[in-house]
Amino acid sequence: MLTFVNRISEQERLKKALSRNVSAFVVLYGRRRCGKSRLIRQVLTFGDCYFMADQSEATQQRILLAKTLGAVIESFDKVTYPDWETLFETLNLRLNKRITLCLDEFPYLVKTAPELASVIQKLMDKKDSLNFNLLLCGSSQQLMHGLVFDRTAPLFGRADEIMKIKPMKAVYLQEILKTTAVETIEEYSVWGGIPRYWELRLTENTLFEALEYHLFNSQGILYDEPVRLFLDDMRDTVHSFTILSLIAAGCNRLSEIAARLEKPATHLSAPIEKLLMLGYIERIVPFDENPKNSKKSLYKIADPFLNFYFRFVVPNRSFIEIEQTNVIINRIKEQFAGYVSWHWEKLCREAVPFLSINGVNFNVASNYWGTPTKDKPVEIDVVAESQDGKYLLVGECKWQDKMLDSQQLLTGLTEKATVLPFAKNKTIIPVLFLKNKTQYKNEKNIFFPDDILKMLKELETKPGYFLSNTGECKDYTISCNGLSLEDMRFEKNTNR
Repeated sequence: MLTFVNRISEQERLKKALSRNVSAFVVLYGRRRCGKSRLIRQVLTFGDCYFMADQSEATQQRILLAKTLGAVIESFDKVTYPDWETLFETLNLRLNKRITLCLDEFPYLVKTAPELASVIQKLMDKKDSLNFNLLLCGSSQQLMHGLVFDRTAPLFGRADEIMKIKPMKAVYLQEILKTTAVETIEEYSVWGGIPRYWELRLTENTLFEALEYHLFNSQGILYDEPVRLFLDDMRDTVHSFTILSLIAAGCNRLSEIAARLEKPATHLSAPIEKLLMLGYIERIVPFDENPKNSKKSLYKIADPFLNFYFRFVVPNRSFIEIEQTNVIINRIKEQFAGYVSWHWEKLCREAVPFLSINGVNFNVASNYWGTPTKDKPVEIDVVAESQDGKYLLVGECKWQDKMLDSQQLLTGLTEKATVLPFAKNKTIIPVLFLKNKTQYKNEKNIFFPDDILKMLKELETKPGYFLSNTGECKDYTISCNGLSLEDMRFEKNTNR
């Protein structure tokens, strides 16, 4: 079994909620294979009850739950419970001390017993007299979200804690694989932050051996993984599969996706919003653009594993089916550095708020593309304004092995930044994010993979940068007054 790492903040919140003087109602959700069940088992103590639901009928589920509770409460499973309300009321009467009852894969229970949410509502409305904490967990993000965030839902406003468990950070993959920083970023670009994928990676000696066995094989356990993920939250998996395939192929604008599907762009609003909500894709806009109404939006696959899958598995299915994996592996090796470079850029942007250059600290970073002058378009990988508004960081990310003339790159960055409309009256700070050491060993403002992973680890320890959800939040991210990362950046730039 994979070594349990991190999740410190989540464990602390769960333990605090479950140890209060009154019974607690906690909801925990997130995409499949993220480690939710393992996290719960880390927190539960002797005498608590953990129940994993399945897709059987409600009557059978009550029998199985009663049997599980029978290990805690003598003879609890010797009675047949005609409905969920009777089971919970009996449980409350039989307990002589408070325990925690966890119902994992809760969406399975609701599908066979839609009245269960209302039963739990009644319990929570009188929880001062309850003798047990109730912890609900589920992988169907849409259903779990609907149960607790929909104002018309019975459980809306009842939960004491609502936590969305997100994928792990790259630095913890390094702890698991015992790899160098460069190797960690390459591995993370494939597996992302999903602990189950890390566990499968450990079964093979090298990255490409693991890919060949688990992914580029029609019998591989991850060969059809996206379909299984989509089934948790979508009726029409074909539509989502197609959209992700197009984005991976380079259709990053809504108009391009609509044209390839031969549909009006307005018909894509619902599936695009769902993929955004699930965290499978992201919408990016250039620095200094308002994300709420920008017409320059690009859509990218946010999850590294899905990005890799739709970039390399989907177009090569024919070769996989006839077991020509050597062809695929050779193709990937040729394109791998370019593929990793995008994820390297993202990691560098994430780390920018933790950079301090000559005492200057920065806000959230973005990238920039546009034509600020009539001469030629400009693209910059990393752009961030200082917290005092006096400086502008502009960065370039390189993921290649050859030696680079860092001084030339820094000079070029400064020249590009001077034509940017939002750079006026600001001091430009050029920064490089490089894979390997350069010829200029003493050059300033150059960061390498070791530096980035170190700073990303700080992200989870600094106050205010790793917040758990409450009933008012929609995401397990940096947030301030309901603003997303992009909103925060724009608000900071325009309302200083």
